[in-house]
Amino acid sequence: MIRLAALLVALLLATPAGAVLPEERLEDPALESRARQISRDLRCVVCQNQSIDESDAPLAADLRVLVRERLLAGDSDEEARAYLVARYGDYVLLKPAFDIGTAVLWLGPLLAVLTGGAGVAVYWKGRSGRAAVEPAPLAADERRRLDALLKDDRL
Repeated sequence: MIRLAALLVALLLATPAGAVLPEERLEDPALESRARQISRDLRCVVCQNQSIDESDAPLAADLRVLVRERLLAGDSDEEARAYLVARYGDYVLLKPAFDIGTAVLWLGPLLAVLTGGAGVAVYWKGRSGRAAVEPAPLAADERRRLDALLKDDRL
């Protein structure tokens, strides 16, 4: 029983804590909660697919502070996001909206899989469509030379 409790405590402590520094936190818990939620949806533009909430990069810290400043200035969640998108582009969103500018991001993996599948299908169809071609029969003089070569080889 004690081991189970220790394991549960260890698992709870192992959850990701995020990279938000104590001096970045807002005193108002409701605003801090909103800031954390917004930060989870924004990409750190210098990290590989990490949110600014998880990243230790200096730019991510600057973005977290910027989000909090926008909220303190009275921006709604969407206004704060829109401010960062206007400044950094759709790339700052971990899940950008589907539009003409981001269609390649959303459809690219699907197109790659479909193209690969079509390539495999064409390859296999080409392999199965080839009938085994029987070689042309040897002429009489070719047959004699082959027999002679095989006879010499056996010695």
